[in-house]
Amino acid sequence: MSVNTMNSIPHSNLAHIRKAHIRKAPIQNPGHRNSQLRNLSVTWRFRMRNLAWTVCMVVSSLTIHCSTVQAASHDKPNVVFMLADDLGYGELGCYGQAKIKTPNLDRLAAQGMRFTQHYTGAPVCAPARCTLLTGQNLAHAEIRGNRDSGNGRIFPGQWPISDGVVTIAEKLQDSGYTTGAFGKWGLGPSNTSGSPIKQGFDRFYGYNCQRNAHSYFPLFLDSDEKEVVINSGLIYGHQRKPAGDINADDYRLANYAPDMILNESLKFIDEHHQQPFFLYLPFVEPHVSMQPPQEWIDRYPDSWESEKGVYRGQNGYLPHPRPRAAYAAMISDLDEHVGKVLSKLEEHSLTNDTIVVFTSDNGTTHPGRAPDFHIGGVDADFFNSTAGLRDWKGSVYEGGIRVPCLVRWPGHVEPGSVTEFASYFPDWFPTLSSICGAATENQQPLDGVDLTSVLLGQSPIERHEPMIWEFHGYGGQLAIRIGHWKAVRRDLLKKQPTPWELYDLNEDRQERNDLAGNHPDVIEELEAAYLRTRIAEPDFPNRTYDAK
Repeated sequence: MSVNTMNSIPHSNLAHIRKAHIRKAPIQNPGHRNSQLRNLSVTWRFRMRNLAWTVCMVVSSLTIHCSTVQAASHDKPNVVFMLADDLGYGELGCYGQAKIKTPNLDRLAAQGMRFTQHYTGAPVCAPARCTLLTGQNLAHAEIRGNRDSGNGRIFPGQWPISDGVVTIAEKLQDSGYTTGAFGKWGLGPSNTSGSPIKQGFDRFYGYNCQRNAHSYFPLFLDSDEKEVVINSGLIYGHQRKPAGDINADDYRLANYAPDMILNESLKFIDEHHQQPFFLYLPFVEPHVSMQPPQEWIDRYPDSWESEKGVYRGQNGYLPHPRPRAAYAAMISDLDEHVGKVLSKLEEHSLTNDTIVVFTSDNGTTHPGRAPDFHIGGVDADFFNSTAGLRDWKGSVYEGGIRVPCLVRWPGHVEPGSVTEFASYFPDWFPTLSSICGAATENQQPLDGVDLTSVLLGQSPIERHEPMIWEFHGYGGQLAIRIGHWKAVRRDLLKKQPTPWELYDLNEDRQERNDLAGNHPDVIEELEAAYLRTRIAEPDFPNRTYDAK
């Protein structure tokens, strides 16, 4: 979809749409303890990336004549980290998807490594992003659920991470990287400690607040710490139409936010291709509402809708006349955006100098009250979105937290390789720090392992601490994995939590056979390992474990 010229509307004319634009003082978060000092001793931001190449060319020119200009290489790889929103484990062709077209991501898998047991850090948006950027699991992370900042505005943003926590963006920034984030943030409003500009990013463009991202045609997007009007009005992301015809164009405006975000990210590559950069791309698709470009909808069969017909908004978000085609179109549009980023790297001869990671923040959208569709009109059963895994977004069962993950790093990662090593979001902080030569001191303790040897196809690494998901949402949930064992407990925020469940993921990836009664010793070991490391988080209290 083409992007039209940005509309400019004075804020004084928006009173009928939004509350008054009054910025409150930065949110103080007294529950966050153990603040760490950031390393701010940066002498040079940008480094010469072509020194080695230049020396070689000077020596070579003494003996041979060079008729072509080669691209400069550098001592540190660029990093492009792409994060889909609510993309299920089975929704890419390279993970077995048969209906949705994802040629660019399938090609990325063929050019790099596909992870079969990669996990998000949390089963919903904000805490997943927190674990990714801070390298801590949910037994330690500051954000353990989707909580609003309480900043008193229509789209203020989520609960902010504190000044004391150090993000991977800050680490890379301090190591000479230019850093940019384009997409959905969700870790604190502008002008608070959680703003991306205050958490290591030189440039941010996209949705600061997750609730603003419920519409793909919003009134505004955030550019650094300013709101920029992009449409004359907004399409509110939660509407129903119980009767009458449904027209997809009724829920579109001039400027489609994902295209605008993509274009800003490509501009970032254009402007910074001469120095090492960290490009973080938390895409908003395929999170509902379903408002994809019509050109992609038209590529999918009309016959898909014959069984269930139109979606009228009965499970939240916007209606759509062709919900199955629209959902597939969202993923294909996402795939096309990935392809454009990869093409931009190739345009600047950066393919061999860049590590590209693609994954998702959690599993596909869960069912709603109306039985015919999942939330927002998604039909996850039709697409086999979880590839047979149990449950969905919002759950610590495998369908909610096991996600696709692809890594391309030419000359280092073997094309077409597959790993079954169990990994998760906290691993990326130590991994990228290692690959990029970033210092590993002066930050909060990290819970992940360095995946570099996995990427290089070398001897397996050992994980000495359990993988932990203490999720403050959907009643309160806890999952602990050590080796092939995974324990699950639910309703932790209620008076009576459920009993422990135990699954052997080597034999039962669908989590159908609860072995807790057969192995009480394993349950005891897993819970003890969790309690030894857990830190209470006052901003996200846990009824079951805070008193222990």
